[in-house]
Amino acid sequence: MAAIWFKDEFSIEKLQEMGKGTMSDHIGIRFLEIGDNYLKATMPVDERTQQPFGLLHGGASVVLAETLGSVASALVLDTSRSICVGLEINANHIRSVQSGLVTGTATPVHLGSTTHVWDIRIHDENNKLVCISRLTVAVLARKERLPKNE
Repeated sequence: MAAIWFKDEFSIEKLQEMGKGTMSDHIGIRFLEIGDNYLKATMPVDERTQQPFGLLHGGASVVLAETLGSVASALVLDTSRSICVGLEINANHIRSVQSGLVTGTATPVHLGSTTHVWDIRIHDENNKLVCISRLTVAVLARKERLPKNE
């Protein structure tokens, strides 16, 4: 299978650097692997990502899913011409996790000219399914921003 990515120059290190100072950096998301048609990242289950009962917060799973799908969409596009923004996300939380790392994998369901749809599966360290998420991303033409006074 041919790779789906627009450029092959992206590395895990570049992706990690792009996320510095963002929500994904704050909660410890780390990109792991770029395959021909998937993107993987890990996230710790710790005080940053747990809910009050000590379990992985569903919202943290959604952050991992949206991060993976949005970054994957950006890698498919010529970002000098287009941008991508999240349009809709859903998540089914299948199993609880109390500690360790979870790993998310985003794969494309649809890569159209105006929308992308991503399937994101999150597994625990025993490869048990924790969450299934679907992200729809809108693909928009890049517009140069005018100064605020114009």
